Amino acid sequence: MQLGWFRWRRFFLILIFILIPLFSFFFLLSCQTESEGKVYRIGYFQLIDSITANEAKRGFFQALQDSGLWPSDFVEIEVRNALGEIQKVQEIAEEYSREKKDLIVAHSTPCLQAAIMATRRIPIIFMAVANPFLVNAGRTTNDHLPNVTGVTSTGPIAQVLAFIKEVLPTARRVGTLWTPSELNSEYYFQLAREAAIELGLEIVAVPVSSSQDVLISAQILAAKKIDCFFPISDNTINAAFDSVARVAEETMIPLFGSFLLAARAGACAALGLDFFAMGYEAGKLVERIKKGENPAQIPFIYPQEIKLHLNLLAAKKQGISFSPEILKRADEIITEVNKEGKF
Repeated sequence: MQLGWFRWRRFFLILIFILIPLFSFFFLLSCQTESEGKVYRIGYFQLIDSITANEAKRGFFQALQDSGLWPSDFVEIEVRNALGEIQKVQEIAEEYSREKKDLIVAHSTPCLQAAIMATRRIPIIFMAVANPFLVNAGRTTNDHLPNVTGVTSTGPIAQVLAFIKEVLPTARRVGTLWTPSELNSEYYFQLAREAAIELGLEIVAVPVSSSQDVLISAQILAAKKIDCFFPISDNTINAAFDSVARVAEETMIPLFGSFLLAARAGACAALGLDFFAMGYEAGKLVERIKKGENPAQIPFIYPQEIKLHLNLLAAKKQGISFSPEILKRADEIITEVNKEGKF
């Protein structure tokens, strides 16, 4: 009888050692299948359409395509545009939060501010944000809100003013446009005033409230006897940068930009970051977070490579020429228009 008990005991032990791993295998397999079948929902939103915003957006989606994340049956991206309405920005952020998106992509400073106000749980990736600390995204590059990370777009304000001084040694009055309702614009405006003092330049400013005001504001600025245009790079003004270029051509006042695409939008010269590359970096962050990386452990990314683009056609219309030394330093020189009549 005792021998029979040992046999049954051995049988149960063998059964347990076989069944437990088997059940574990099927459990993990079912979890994996469920995870793979779940749709990862991303909410992407931006303040307004502009040449910089669209270029960053293009880079962002290119990164998703290159990583194989999108298009996919398992990744759903909702794209929203506030069309310049700050109130709409907050509404979109709150909707994304209520819908419990898996990830929110905040494209611009107002969008990041709205996203932070809407949620502290959903991961947030920002892009094209001049200074994330202005909206309390963190204290340092590494010490930031645990659900927030992203790519900054701090423009080379002081470098552009120094370049203007190099190209126009006798220039004294630099005309700028800025948008008081945008924190990033106010930040850049302050940087411009501080750098101008050190260079012996005077900043002559005209505020704008919407993209529709940019043309008339540029005309008002031109009448103030400025030596050149240097509009602040923000969402509102970049959306109507071609209006400033039109006034620059009509008045033969040189126009300079602090983002590279400004040269293709009619500036005679532009120093700045590559917005496509900036968006691409943000797109790569999506893959990292989707795979489980914690946003709290990802430092804010600061692109460093500043390039110089020159537009010789615009320069001629604005009554300016560049020295051979400056031409040699240029990363790109525009000398003709395309079939659509654009630089």
